[in-house]
Amino acid sequence: MNDLIEPRLLKGFRDFLPEKEAQRLAILRKLEEVYRLFGFVPIDTPVLEYTEILLGKGGGDTDKQVYRFTDHGGRDVAMRYDLTVPFARFMAAHLAELPLPFKRWHAAKVWRGENTQRGRYREFVQVDFDIVGSDSASADVEILLLIRESMRALSIEGFSVHFAHRGLFNAFLERLGLGEGAVVVLRAIDKERKIGKEKTRELLEGTVGAENALRILEFTQREDSFRQTLAKLREAMGPGGGGEEARAAREALDRLAIIGGCLEELGCSPSFVLDPSITRGLDYYTGIVCETFLSKLPGIGSVCSGGRYNDLASLYTRQSLPGVGASIGIDRLMAAMEELDLLAHGAPSSSVLVLLLEEGLLGSCHRFAEAFRAAGIPAEVYPEKKRIAVQFAYAEKKGIPLALLFGAEEREAGRISLKDLRTRREWEGLTLENAIERAKELLR
Repeated sequence: MNDLIEPRLLKGFRDFLPEKEAQRLAILRKLEEVYRLFGFVPIDTPVLEYTEILLGKGGGDTDKQVYRFTDHGGRDVAMRYDLTVPFARFMAAHLAELPLPFKRWHAAKVWRGENTQRGRYREFVQVDFDIVGSDSASADVEILLLIRESMRALSIEGFSVHFAHRGLFNAFLERLGLGEGAVVVLRAIDKERKIGKEKTRELLEGTVGAENALRILEFTQREDSFRQTLAKLREAMGPGGGGEEARAAREALDRLAIIGGCLEELGCSPSFVLDPSITRGLDYYTGIVCETFLSKLPGIGSVCSGGRYNDLASLYTRQSLPGVGASIGIDRLMAAMEELDLLAHGAPSSSVLVLLLEEGLLGSCHRFAEAFRAAGIPAEVYPEKKRIAVQFAYAEKKGIPLALLFGAEEREAGRISLKDLRTRREWEGLTLENAIERAKELLR
């Protein structure tokens, strides 16, 4: 009777073998250093939240993608589908303990039951960075700069950060009398890069009619420069009046002008594109919105997206907590970096393998390994006395470049031997200090 369970994975979920996980951790370490330099601090939140917490403002397709169930206590719970909504709950719960503005970064897994495709899975890692407690152009600019520095820290070239203002687009739709159907229009425009302008126009015509569809597509068309695009948007909004819609439009246009001027003054404006077609599908965005594209891999989509969400925390607290942030999809980014050959390959887990040649020398072998590690050289001891060919094969499979030999002869002489497994060259009669120095030279 076969009682073995087949070791299979759910669709959209993956195991990470050592090399891939090492690559992912290396990316996270580089990003962590960027955020530290900008004064951001790390946090974490639970995988599970009450469903009403997560779905309070998600809406539409998001509700269908959430992994939701009743737990053993009869509670309606769900697994987080992003890190922004749990962060809003976090801020409301810990407001008295945190300084404002609060600048955080958070790297963690999230889950969405959506269709899988290249670089998109049902379980994936996001890295979020946010500023909460300030509705300012400075905070908007800082998030944009963080996106840029994140890409640069990972040696990614040919990227561009496209940004727009959700509030301005909302005001434009109000002017067309389409405020009630704004969410449908926004999501149609958000799909334009995937389905093309013609299909987007057809989608819009079915919702808002041919004339409005044309106006919307004209509004979302970008010009050759930031200033030209901004001028076109000002013209599209017209002189306005004294109503709420006109005021919101003026504030949005002024905010975009400040952001563009700041980026220009910093000398980094070539990395940024004012693109009115950027709307973002989630309906909690209220201000600036952005997406990051790679010129060499346009088909992979945005690798870092975000925006301003001034009302999200109002679900959980009466205190005003305006926020702005962005999120990097690490799995999609890794898929892109792999295609661009930007991932490190074959980095060994250890640099030195101490061979176990005699059972009675186990303590000495571990002492040698400790000495190498104290010198900053990763080292491990082979755990069993086996044929030397078996131990060498283990080192080769793990990519360990150096082997330390200490057997009966070496013990008698009070010396050790070091072998470079890449060239097969061996150095005999070394002191421990000599062996460490030789290893440093070889590893350089």
